[in-house]
Amino acid sequence: MNDDERSEKMDLGKNILTFRKSLRLSQEKLGDEIGVTRQTISNWECNLTTPDAYQLIALANALHVSLDSLVGHSQESFLVEKVTNVEEEIMKANRLLKISIYILVFVVVLLIFVFISSN
Repeated sequence: MNDDERSEKMDLGKNILTFRKSLRLSQEKLGDEIGVTRQTISNWECNLTTPDAYQLIALANALHVSLDSLVGHSQESFLVEKVTNVEEEIMKANRLLKISIYILVFVVVLLIFVFISSN
């Protein structure tokens, strides 16, 4: 995942703004629905502050979206991230296996050389 995708995924403020506007809610109306001020909504949308867990739940309910959608996680992106992590672990394991094989071959060749030299 590149930096653009990561910042887009993690831009909670942008998501709040987008979902709020799609419902044609003002910052004041949304704030009233979840018990915060218009300024608080503005601060969240500008990523100056972030809502706490209870406020996130209230936001998701008020905006009629899941928490995952609100914070920018979809099932698809979650699965892609998990598969990518597994692939990276497999690549690391393969590199370690190759190194181990090279070391084993070197030791065997060295032992053969020592055995031949001693006879």
